[in-house]
Amino acid sequence: MFRRRLAPLRAAVVLAVGFVLLRVVYRVVFGGADVGLDPVLLDLPRLRLDGPFSHMTLFGPITLLGLGNAALSALPVAAVIVFFGLLNAVINVQSLFARGAGRGPLRAISRSLVIAWATFPALLESVRRVRVARALRGERSIASLLVPVFEQTIERALALAASMETRGFAATRAVPGVCEAPVVLTGAGLSFGAGWHLDDLNVTLEPGTLTVIVGATGSGKTSLLHSLSGLFQHFYDGVQTGRIDIAGADRASTPPRDTAGFVGLVAQNVRLGFAAETVHDEIGFTLAVRGVAPPIVHARVLEVAARLKIEHLISRPIEQLSAGEASLVAIAAALVNHPILLLVDEPLADLDQSARARVCTVLGQLAHEAGVCVVLAEHNTHEFAGTADSWLQIRGSRLHQLSPAEFQFADVLEIPALKPIATLPAVPLASIRRLSVRHAADLAVDDVSFEVRAGELIALRGSNGAGKSSLLRAIALPTAADTVIVAGHDVQTLKRRGRRRAVALVPENFDDLLFAITVAEECRRADRGLQLPKFAGTATLFAQLLGFDATTDAAHLLERHPRDLSAGERLCLVIAIQLAARPALLLVDEPTRGLDQAARALVSAALLTAAGHSAAVIFATHDNNFARGLATRTLRMAAARLSAPIEVLT
Repeated sequence: MFRRRLAPLRAAVVLAVGFVLLRVVYRVVFGGADVGLDPVLLDLPRLRLDGPFSHMTLFGPITLLGLGNAALSALPVAAVIVFFGLLNAVINVQSLFARGAGRGPLRAISRSLVIAWATFPALLESVRRVRVARALRGERSIASLLVPVFEQTIERALALAASMETRGFAATRAVPGVCEAPVVLTGAGLSFGAGWHLDDLNVTLEPGTLTVIVGATGSGKTSLLHSLSGLFQHFYDGVQTGRIDIAGADRASTPPRDTAGFVGLVAQNVRLGFAAETVHDEIGFTLAVRGVAPPIVHARVLEVAARLKIEHLISRPIEQLSAGEASLVAIAAALVNHPILLLVDEPLADLDQSARARVCTVLGQLAHEAGVCVVLAEHNTHEFAGTADSWLQIRGSRLHQLSPAEFQFADVLEIPALKPIATLPAVPLASIRRLSVRHAADLAVDDVSFEVRAGELIALRGSNGAGKSSLLRAIALPTAADTVIVAGHDVQTLKRRGRRRAVALVPENFDDLLFAITVAEECRRADRGLQLPKFAGTATLFAQLLGFDATTDAAHLLERHPRDLSAGERLCLVIAIQLAARPALLLVDEPTRGLDQAARALVSAALLTAAGHSAAVIFATHDNNFARGLATRTLRMAAARLSAPIEVLT
């Protein structure tokens, strides 16, 4: 629990100083900073507002004593900020609150304390991410921060609360589980709002089996999974009819926290649900809140980490994990409690081939050797072809239970014929020279150089943590020391001069680039300030990427909130936004993550269209079929470097 870390104290000092400065600026703007006792430093004219704000006056005389009084008035709050920063530097406060969940005077309010404590750094992280997103979109308005920061902070708080609920945080009773009957659905029905519903669910899943839930994006795979975890009924306010028994517990009357001792859940976006600061504490969190002795927690953490081959991550801070590493840690955290039922939502989405094989093997062993009932939702069905015992397929409002022999795989993606490599020009469109990126003490990209020719679709491959995302971001947002030449112009020079972007990046978390509350407003924001010849508009391009003949055909989508679109539609929207400035080079990070086959086909067509608009596309992916079908060339990264000589196209 005790530790010595300077980072929280440094962050608190910066925040405290910022608060003092903000207080001084506030006093200067609203009425000036003058106490009438010392000479005036600056005599600003007073401006009285009109209408309902007629009682307010802006600016006025500024004196040294007035500035000092303004700063002194902020010191009490600044001192509290520094105190909590110092406390967090020497004590793991979040761990302290977590222990309070099981005993002591904090039991009743411990969940609120943990969420509040974790949401504040999440707010700072949201501001950082949105600042990057603003740079990627070329936005300059400070107001553009508000909507995404608010949405991301609320999303983090809700996901953390759900994660803590399924891990038994602040549970008042422990329900014993019956190993012989992990899942029994009898005449069950699920509905959410006026739209989605599943009817006539009659399913029995045995111990020692692995079942895969499949269906189109948005069909309800996650909702079905959460009906088994209890989040659907008790957290998201979904409606259940009929009966769902989970290891003998009636799910309708038993919340997730009471079954945390025998139900493990790995959510779709694992980062949002992390409750601890280090990998060790995250894996052991469920045991810690149950009051298990620290030596036993430590032994179990080492045991499950060894099983997943992530021992090297044990001491690492959570925020330093790659996407794939974060997925493995979340799976380990769900396994540490030796569950009767293990629920996993798209476990392979962020993993490289090696990690995918490892996870498939571990999940198969848990089912067939340890006797766990494993249920997972997944689009990559071929990965479990030899492991799954049954398949649950959602079609419309019905659930169909199929045997392995009955299930038809549809993972192979058909890509339209590509432009022949032989027709590509010999002169490079873009040149990247000796690009390096360092994250703290770690070298994420090490002396990378390569060239890109117009018309290329380049697949950037490599294992988790190889540096693919860092490389793409560095190309899109180079520093003064980097050399990135695109279409004959230095990208850094264009950025300093405020010229149009030569490079556009669609990051892995592409929702970060959505700032407005309607699709139409997103498109108008992208169009604003662009004076390009023959530019039909972002809304038109969005409709084209979705395969519509005209913008009017997509009118039903334009008035929706961007986050209400399907994952494939949102990705196409972000691609259209980034293509609005007609960049010469488009970069896309993990474009097929979490998409079904129809959405992947949609995105592949969008990238082919983008290659025509942007002249060249580089996309980072773990998806073998997608890369083979779409790429004209492949670059491979390993340990922060390109691992093979760059092939020269003629």
